[in-house]
This record gives sequence, C-alpha cells and structure tokens, in this order.
Amino acid sequence: STSADANAAVVAAHAAYPKWSSMTVKARAALMLKFHALVRSNARELAQLIVLENGKNMTEALADVAKGNETVEYACSLPQLMQGKIDRVSSQVTCQDRRDPLGVIVSIVPFNFPFMVPHWTLPIALVTGNTIVLKPSEKVPLCMYKVIELLEEAGFPKGVVNLVNGTKEVVESLIDHSLVRAVTFVGSSPVAKLVSDRCRLLNKRCTALGGAKNHLIALPDCDVEGTSSDVVVSYAGCAGQRCMAASVLLIVGDKDGTQQKALLQKVTQKAANIQPGTEPGKVGPVIDAQSLKKILRYIEQSEKEGATILLDGRSWMSQMANTKGHWIGPTVILHENKTDKAMNEEVFGPVLSVHHVGSWQEAIAIENASPFGNAAAIYTTNGGHAEWFMKRVRASMLGVNVGIPVPREPFSFGGLYGTESKYGDMDITGDGAIEFFTNRIKITSKWPAPSVPEYVMGLEQQQQENGGDCSVDHANFAGRM
Repeated sequence: STSADANAAVVAAHAAYPKWSSMTVKARAALMLKFHALVRSNARELAQLIVLENGKNMTEALADVAKGNETVEYACSLPQLMQGKIDRVSSQVTCQDRRDPLGVIVSIVPFNFPFMVPHWTLPIALVTGNTIVLKPSEKVPLCMYKVIELLEEAGFPKGVVNLVNGTKEVVESLIDHSLVRAVTFVGSSPVAKLVSDRCRLLNKRCTALGGAKNHLIALPDCDVEGTSSDVVVSYAGCAGQRCMAASVLLIVGDKDGTQQKALLQKVTQKAANIQPGTEPGKVGPVIDAQSLKKILRYIEQSEKEGATILLDGRSWMSQMANTKGHWIGPTVILHENKTDKAMNEEVFGPVLSVHHVGSWQEAIAIENASPFGNAAAIYTTNGGHAEWFMKRVRASMLGVNVGIPVPREPFSFGGLYGTESKYGDMDITGDGAIEFFTNRIKITSKWPAPSVPEYVMGLEQQQQENGGDCSVDHANFAGRM
C-alpha cells in the first residue's frame, strides 16, 4: 500500500462512521456475535494461514485464533459493560455520563500473533462505535485478509473495517491523518516510543506496547517437574517470539544445591528433547533472516562474555538446512555475569538466560533494574513466599507458577507505565480498552420545580418530618451567585 491507499482507507472509515456509531451498542454487538461464530467455524483455516506465514506449530496457531476470539467474545458483552451512570446529586440537579466513540481508529500490529494481537483492538473498538484502519505486519498479511472476508460475511457495513499494508511510509501517513482520532500499536520498544511521541505531538490518543525482558524466579521450594516444564514452554514456545515469553531464569540458592542443579538439568533436558517442525509439540522457525541473525549475535556475544552454552540451538541450522525457514533451536545459556547483554536486552527468540542468585533481594534487584516492565513470575510452593515477590517485582502482569501470565478476559493486557514496555494511555484490552476507545461525556441537568399540588405537598411533608427545616445543599451553585 501507498500513502494514497492509507488516505483512501481513512476516508472510507470516516465516511462509514456516522451511520455505524448511530447504531445501538446491542446492534453492533449482534454483528460481532456472528463474527465470533464464523471465527470458530473457520478456526482451522485461519490457523493454517498462521502456520504458513508465521511458522507456529498447529497447536500454537489454533491457540492464537482462540485467544483472539476470546476478546471478540468479551466485546459481545459490551452492552452490559459500558452503560453510563445517573444519579440525583442535589434536590433538582441530576448528573449522568455516557460513552461516545472517538471516530477513526488506526491499529498497527506485529507479526508474532497474526490473529490474536489485531483482535486486542478490533472487536472492542468496533462495538464501542468506532471505525478502523488496520495495518498488519507486512511479514504476515494473509490471516487478516481472511478476517476481512469473515467480517463482511458477518454483515459489517462497507468502510467500517479497512485493511492496508506497508511499512514506515504507510504508518506515518495513518498517524498523521487529520481524520484519525486514536492509534494502537504493538511492536518493539523503540518503534513504540516513536509512535507514541508522534501521536503526542498531534494530541492524539495512543497506546503503544513495546518489548519485554521477562524474569522467572525459581525458589528452592519450587516443584522441579512442574517448574521445568513451564519454563521451557514459556521461553521456547512460539520460537520465543512473544512479548510474554520468559527470557531470564533466576535460580535462588546455592548453585551446587540439589534442588538448583536438578531444576537446571530438567530445563535443559526437556528443551533438548524438542524437535523442529510445525506439528503439535514442535518449535517452528523464526520469522525471517534478520531475526535469526539477531538471535545468533546474542548467543555469540554471550560466549565472548564468558557464559556457558548448556544447550546450543544453532545445531538446527544445519539440521534443517534443506528445508524452508530460518531455524534456531531452544538454547540455554548459563551466565556468570548479570551484566551480559543477553541478560538485559530483548532477544526475541528461543533463548533462555540462566543466572544463579544467592538471595531473594538479589533476584529482586536484578528484575527491578530492567528498563522493561511487562511480566514476571515466581515459582514456589509457599503462598507467603509468592506474596513477598508479588509486592516487589517491577512489572504489570505477574505469575505465580505461571510462566506466561497473560491476563484472560475480562482482565486487561498491558505493560507497566514508565517502562519501555508501555507508552501512551490505558491497557489495550478489558476495561482499559473501553476507556481508551470512548470519550466519557458528563451531563448535569436542572429542571424547574413543578408547581403541581402533589409536589408542593411533598415538600411540606418533608419539612414536617425534618422539624420544619429542610437540609440546604450548600455545594449547589446552580442558578445563584
């Protein structure tokens, strides 16, 4: 797509907005319910497209679709969730509020979850009454083409949802367009900051979710079998290409301790048993040559810094040399130095950095020092231990014995304010999204007091019940100085 295409998409969304926003929330939700059913019946086809263009295994691709459709399901409940409030705040004064849609929303999404991440924005923005221009990653365009077909089949009017492709030129044209009212973005932290800053200069609402460096902390009392399985799934699943993936495992206690050695050995063994491929239980390729080059650079840098490669996924490069895709297997690196680059920077691949710490405080110090603030998890069998860490880790989505602590609806998704994981306003799903995609309009009303006998008699009765003295609202300045 070109800038001209971007402009045409925004104009089409703007033209569709008056009629779409004038429909009732229930009417819009009814169409979304039809779309929800179509997604379920076409889930395997959507998943096959995800496997084809992204490289996930089939189980992960089906989960991508199911998780995105869960947000669609949440959006279908918005008629019950976004009602305004009304209250009589004084004798003749009533206050109420309502939620009005913003207008044209732009959604810019990454490659790693071709269905789920676009649906963090699309269903809630639509049911709240907005129209959308969606810009999927140029690396995975196919899935969203199918989604547009399903939206049309569900009965969404022309222009309500619009699709453009492209890179920087198209993104900047969309953000800068005078008819665009808000922007959502999910991607790397540097680009998230650029998008947020650009929107701020234009006084546009924006939520921009960036990268992550998620820490898992394993205490000596953790369940070794369950913890090791969860750690491997967290860091190696989806080829490590997700912002909620584990990337650092901090093992608390004596590094020569029985429990500590057993955990690290189990993690390494289970990761070594994973096979390459797109069938269930296997790990697919990373998205492109550039991503592979970046991952290799971090592994090589770790070796130079003195780290030990306990499991080397680079063997997959020769093993899969005659197949399509960019392959790198699960890798486990044992670091002696907490300042190693792979310990601190986002790798975005199936690489786990392991570091032994002597105390709880040392684990917290390492986690808190990260500039990111997406997720963190604690592994323990003691509730008191978990509570201590949950109060001290510096991230917004926390797990107890859960290595991918993605909040499920109705809870909202988003990184921590003030970190490189989140720029802009609100969370991108849940009640944060309702707030983001609407303006809260407040109305204060006063009507003349009726002069009918029933009303006058009511006032007289109230005066008698209060000893002849009706309470005066001294905060009510309506009609007086």
